[in-house]
Amino acid sequence: MKELLTIQTSLNAPKDKQNKFANYAYRSAEDILGAVKPLLKETGCTLTLTDDIVLIGDRFYVKATATLANKEGEKVSTTGFAREAEVKKGSDDAQITGACSSYARKYALCGLFAIDDSKADPDNADNTKRGTAEDPSKRTTTATKPTATVASAPAPTEKKDKPVISEGNALWQKAIDYCIQNKRKAADLKAKYTISDADVVKMQKILDFQNELGL
Repeated sequence: MKELLTIQTSLNAPKDKQNKFANYAYRSAEDILGAVKPLLKETGCTLTLTDDIVLIGDRFYVKATATLANKEGEKVSTTGFAREAEVKKGSDDAQITGACSSYARKYALCGLFAIDDSKADPDNADNTKRGTAEDPSKRTTTATKPTATVASAPAPTEKKDKPVISEGNALWQKAIDYCIQNKRKAADLKAKYTISDADVVKMQKILDFQNELGL
């Protein structure tokens, strides 16, 4: 579809909103829609957004679909997903679903119009680097020990003794609640718990999402 190419190469939707809690800029679905409407008029295309609620495992997700259609009836669609949180303080059920819809629609639109959020975007960045950069001492703990102590010896024992946090286990939601209440990052949990880098990134995405919504 040639119209899609025109829109993708002309669309400008800057990140003009600021998350004061985590100090990063972001764009919303409304920002993208506002920027794309003049291009839809120029190319004679229509854009529709629809939502479905889908059950994946034991959790509900909002599946948003963005569809671009031209005058000839050609259509291109992309989808985005956002998972409903079990609890969000200060929000009723409708607000939780609405927030997930907006989030899922944003990423469906990003996919459709080739909006790249990979650079310095909190949803895709390796947030473990952000955590270690703020506290370099965490990386050099063994280096400060006396030379008579074998630095590598206590590390395996320490790792085995730490409780394990992984997506879906009993500590997962408790860890999320702790980070929200104490304004901590997921990477901070590594000081007292065993959590993989992949799970740190997943958890930080959830925390950034909730922070973006101001919850």
